[in-house]
Amino acid sequence: MVETEKRVNRRKFLQGTVVSDKMEKTRVVQVKWVTKHAKYKKVVRSASKYKAHDEKNETKEGDVVRIMETRPLSKDKRWVIMGVVKSN
Repeated sequence: MVETEKRVNRRKFLQGTVVSDKMEKTRVVQVKWVTKHAKYKKVVRSASKYKAHDEKNETKEGDVVRIMETRPLSKDKRWVIMGVVKSN
């Protein structure tokens, strides 16, 4: 966790890649993770996409960003971008 961030109310933090920047103040962030299957022990790769709020439209497609869970901002938007980890 970045030192300037404080953990607020046990909110979740995720890190992912911006896959779409076509909307105003909204970015689609894809988060990937790897787990092992409980029975077969095979490595399973999974991914989810989250809509995240980007107030200043700073991020662009391909950037690795850190997102934080927040109150509902719209019908699908429940995350906010905290910062850019790696710029593309």
